[in-house]
Amino acid sequence: MTEEPSRSGVDLFQPVVTGRMSQAIVDQVRALIRTGELGIGARLPSERDLCERFGVSRVTVREALRILEVNGLIEIRLGARGGAYVTAPTTGRVGEGITDLLRMSGLSAAEVTEARTVVELGVIPLVVARATDEELAGLLALCDEAARARDAETYTVTMSFDFHLQVAAAAHNPAIVMLMHSFREPVLMSLREAQHEGRQGVAEHRAFVEAVRARDPAQAQAIMTDHLQRTAQRVQGA
Repeated sequence: MTEEPSRSGVDLFQPVVTGRMSQAIVDQVRALIRTGELGIGARLPSERDLCERFGVSRVTVREALRILEVNGLIEIRLGARGGAYVTAPTTGRVGEGITDLLRMSGLSAAEVTEARTVVELGVIPLVVARATDEELAGLLALCDEAARARDAETYTVTMSFDFHLQVAAAAHNPAIVMLMHSFREPVLMSLREAQHEGRQGVAEHRAFVEAVRARDPAQAQAIMTDHLQRTAQRVQGA
């Protein structure tokens, strides 16, 4: 049975007295998670106990728990062993938050493409070293799917992004995958502005995969550089 967190007999939670009380509770819990005093899997005290410790109503506690759950910091479980448990935010949820930030920043297509270039070229040595045969087969399958869609005139820029996302996944680094997930909407915006139709891009994708299969980082880097530079030139009006 998971025990509720404590710190040498001292209550981790302090009464809240200022501002919006539910947000003050959220801030306290988030701070305790960040410092590790509330670890992954730790069970928060019951709603009743939290009301007493924070000095607030049950409505306020429930609102705070709802915010924490929406933010992916806790999981509400039902049943005999139910309660609020600290959980690790998923890559997708973290990526969504970063995506919202990027959307509201007013980034231009040129700026997004420049950032893509830095990230995606930097990842190539890891991909060449770590990509498995299964992952390479999956990338080639995406190339085949994109080629068929191009011929059928059903190609979308999402297909291009999905290829680049799977390339990032082949680096076997969750932080890189999270970063690429967060770039999704800005990258799609930049590809649309570049009027990306997939014709030359599909061939370049396939050539890139073959370079990775040959474990040739220089060739893979050269192909991806040309690939991204072409998009950069189009969004800059060149």
